[in-house]
Amino acid sequence: MPRRALAEKRPWLLASLLFGIGYIYVRDSQMPGLYQIAWKGAAVGLLALYAALRHHSRDAKVLAVVLALGAAGDMAIEIDQRAGAVLFLVGHLVAAALYAAHRRAQVTPSQQALAVVLLIAVPLLGWLLPADRSAALPVAIYGLALGAMAAAAWTSNFPRYRVGTGALLFVASDLLIFAGLGPLAGVGPAQWLVWPLYYCGQFLICVGVLGTLREREL
Repeated sequence: MPRRALAEKRPWLLASLLFGIGYIYVRDSQMPGLYQIAWKGAAVGLLALYAALRHHSRDAKVLAVVLALGAAGDMAIEIDQRAGAVLFLVGHLVAAALYAAHRRAQVTPSQQALAVVLLIAVPLLGWLLPADRSAALPVAIYGLALGAMAAAAWTSNFPRYRVGTGALLFVASDLLIFAGLGPLAGVGPAQWLVWPLYYCGQFLICVGVLGTLREREL
């Protein structure tokens, strides 16, 4: 891609950072609720736009869909938690399929072990953590999709220190949400970390996948 074309697309990435970091302050401000929801959605929504514009490949378009589902989930969850969770679940399944299509040719035993741990531990914690036992099964099902996404990312041939780490940050963010339904209910500092972990995870996934696709094209 010519440098000028790339420069024309980078402002979307910078704008995403502005909204992502700014949301930490906006969410506790006096800004009207609907504006806060739009601000929140813009953070990852701009990553989706950047992905769609940054690379012409099908994989980049799939990544854009994953990020768009995340942005929609970010907004929907403020209105209806179930609707938001469904959007994220679908996004995890699409992302897992993307990563599985780029599975690493040789996966080391330690990488395989972490993938298995993610597949088992994330849904198990989703089952165990909610105090409201009626929520345990839905959270566990969501956790299974989340764990599958992270396991597929970790064993993919995308860079682990960007895409793999981003997926793990996403998992950490959602585990704090699970814990907020039970043992960490009302613990402010833990819940304060949910957004920074989540946004950093999405950002790393976005730049990691797109950077790799670009490198493979050269």
